[in-house]
Amino acid sequence: MTKPIHIVRYGELVPCKTAFIDAHTPGSDKKENFTIIGGGVSEAADQHVHIKKTPGFNIGAAGQPPKCRNSLHTHRTAEVFFVLSGKWRFFWGRWGKTGEVILEPGDIFNIPTGMFRGFENIGTDYSMIMAILGGDDAGGGVVWAPQVIEEAKEHGLILGENGVLYDTKKSESLPDGINPKEVMDEASLNLMGEPSVTDIVPRWVSRYQDMLALSREGEVPVIGVNGLIFDKPGFEVSFLSSYTPIKEMGSNRYDVLMPIKGHWKLSYGSHEEILNSGDTALIEPKCDYTLEPSMSGEASLYRVRNTDDAAGPTWFERNQ
Repeated sequence: MTKPIHIVRYGELVPCKTAFIDAHTPGSDKKENFTIIGGGVSEAADQHVHIKKTPGFNIGAAGQPPKCRNSLHTHRTAEVFFVLSGKWRFFWGRWGKTGEVILEPGDIFNIPTGMFRGFENIGTDYSMIMAILGGDDAGGGVVWAPQVIEEAKEHGLILGENGVLYDTKKSESLPDGINPKEVMDEASLNLMGEPSVTDIVPRWVSRYQDMLALSREGEVPVIGVNGLIFDKPGFEVSFLSSYTPIKEMGSNRYDVLMPIKGHWKLSYGSHEEILNSGDTALIEPKCDYTLEPSMSGEASLYRVRNTDDAAGPTWFERNQ
């Protein structure tokens, strides 16, 4: 019988340091990428995938030392981040200078499609952010800002039109018949969103302390048609705390539980598991389970569920 619950422990996460085209670029060359549920958007063949099954979305993470950044890119589907540890600066725009927001543990950012974005660890320690990517195939990959591709080439990495990275430092070259991936043309670049901070932060960011206060009244819808952040990315996200234990009578949807703080007791059938900060649990449809804090003190987590909604329009389309 197939297990109804699959758990990936924080301490068992397998990193990849060559997942993306900026893996050799100074300032971005020390980041680690993790694919937890689904293959994500990694461009590396050696990326370890912990759970290959996808419930309509992908779960991943990025771990970075201080001053390390992820280069400017965009996705065709949703990209949602929440901070697991540390202090992070998210920035956006063609050159990454249009706007920025600082996020701390538990804060969540539903980054609109149709605009370039990047992020940087501005804390003092190695830290991690968790990611939710829309779609089973995560939108077919990453679209990099042109300057990222050009700079990566200077440091030995070339992205083929087949979505595979080739490292000239390892004497790799593009196979016959495979051309370098073309950079975004000027017409497409002109369609990319350049929203201000006031366009983005009130509408697309939710702060941990605000959600913690609201959770006294029950589970908090965070992203979705009834969420603090209105969107239809193909999944919905809610926030639970010590005030909101749940008893779930097996629904027809997948549940993914992602603890932020504290310890949670997950019970199903005759089994019990303790979930800790940074763990990820995938719960199959029709699985009855209960979830409650296992110790006193503050405990919180995000629950992600698949929906029937297709990914929504881009930032540009929303604002015409």
